[in-house]
Amino acid sequence: MQILRSMEKNLPILTPNEKHWLESGQLLARIYSDLGFAPQKLRDLHFDVLIALTARQYGARLITSNRADFELIRSYREFDLEVW
Repeated sequence: MQILRSMEKNLPILTPNEKHWLESGQLLARIYSDLGFAPQKLRDLHFDVLIALTARQYGARLITSNRADFELIRSYREFDLEVW
């Protein structure tokens, strides 16, 4: 429990704001227009887009094992990405 309290103090919790939600809709519309993904795929991408936009705003490096989706998103909006 102590380690969680320490992390809570030293590591901020970043959350999407209204601007991110609006921008994510625009970005997903462009992805749909360009690639024609099914609604289910766009829904799956939506939270990843929000994560990427939030990381971008704070200049945070986004670390993931989901190479395909995040590299796709990064082709539309640049952000710092590291794939493990």
